[in-house]
Amino acid sequence: MLSSEPFRTERDPLGERHVPADAYYGIQTLRALENFPISGLRAPASLVTATLFVKKAAAEANVAVGRLAPEIGDAIRRAADEVLAGQLRDQFVVDVYQAGAGTSHNMNVNEVLANRAGELLGAARGTYARVHPNDHVNMGQSSNDVFPTATRLALVAGHADLEDEATRLSAALGAKAEEFRTVLKVGRTHLQDAVPITLGQEFAGYAACIAHGAADIAHAAIGLREMNLGATAVGTGLNAGAEYTTAVVANLRRDTRLDLRPAENPFRVTQSMGDVLAYSGAMRRLAVELGKIASDLRLLSMGPRAGLAEIALPAVQPGSSIMPGKVNPSIAEMVNQVCFQVMGCDLTIALACEAGQLELNVMMPVIAWNGLHASQILTGALRALRTRSIDGLVADPARCRELLDRSTAVATALSPYIGYAATAELAEESVRTGIPVARLARDRHLLDPQLLQRVLDPDAMTGPGIAGRGAVPSRKRGQE
Repeated sequence: MLSSEPFRTERDPLGERHVPADAYYGIQTLRALENFPISGLRAPASLVTATLFVKKAAAEANVAVGRLAPEIGDAIRRAADEVLAGQLRDQFVVDVYQAGAGTSHNMNVNEVLANRAGELLGAARGTYARVHPNDHVNMGQSSNDVFPTATRLALVAGHADLEDEATRLSAALGAKAEEFRTVLKVGRTHLQDAVPITLGQEFAGYAACIAHGAADIAHAAIGLREMNLGATAVGTGLNAGAEYTTAVVANLRRDTRLDLRPAENPFRVTQSMGDVLAYSGAMRRLAVELGKIASDLRLLSMGPRAGLAEIALPAVQPGSSIMPGKVNPSIAEMVNQVCFQVMGCDLTIALACEAGQLELNVMMPVIAWNGLHASQILTGALRALRTRSIDGLVADPARCRELLDRSTAVATALSPYIGYAATAELAEESVRTGIPVARLARDRHLLDPQLLQRVLDPDAMTGPGIAGRGAVPSRKRGQE
């Protein structure tokens, strides 16, 4: 039942405050609102969801071990289920930048659940006569085990989508590698002409880079599955106990259907956010690989008349407000920006992980926000690049061959026959005069004409071995 007054009075150890009468949060959340009007950013929905799962699992575990009255535990569970279903999400109002260890976030969740559970049992909001935020919702817990558990749980819950999108992108790049298997082009190192390659080989490299990044993500996620729930304040498990710890993690595993387990060493998981750092490092590696590919796509598609233009990316929007007809590589540009942000998030996480002292890392709120933000935007960028760019990407084989035929790097294949110095002189003369390498070599009678033709065949240079001596071009292997 709501009061006719716009505010209700609540008390905590620091005194009294007027809390909005219709709020499900309470005085400690209000103090956080007063203390931390910093960014306007609130806890990610995934972190709120993970914390709700923790509270629900804890209430059921406390009932099971005989510490919490069944009707109160059931009310907390029902309240948590309501919020998990989408209700009262506007009540989680604490800024991302808050007191250390996520205490404000933890109390925000405790108060919302206590007030809603109390309502379900007939009590008025803010009275806490039937269900108390600390005594009941937070029973057997500390912010120091709730917040790291919720952080890990939220990252693990998002891991499947992230790894799946990376795997899908790798497969899409692999499909393009097969499609472009016969497209000869000039390779480039140092942004200068290099020996021939196929566009398929180039894209096969991209596919493998993303696949390795996805594998790193999968490996790093294993460490996140250790939960220190039940460790309470410093890792000793004071006010919790082994029976409760076993039960609460089992409940979490049941409710989330994730392979979770109690921390092998609760002191390590309470002191250190190193497992989150490792996962962030894997995301950074994937972002670096992804960003490099996005940059390459921008280079390869530059033009369409005055650039490389070896590939064409799908047109997704007009590229200029002043130049009609201009189309930009907008998706790749967005992907680059996301990758920069993920790398920045990783640096913040690394600094915050190092800043933990003694039995606790109090910098967990900024670690959680950056880790979850990085996971979300990286997942979205992987999906967008695949569906909005890679799937519709096309090659221009004629343009690729035109640039290859103008390159002097094909002279490299002559080096095993005439030596490095003579080959270098030939290439330099070709650059100076514009006369193709093949014509210069033929005019100088450097090799038998038939052998020269085999040696300087760009196709023969795309596989291992010495061109002209029976090496099988990469694009033809598997056809024999």
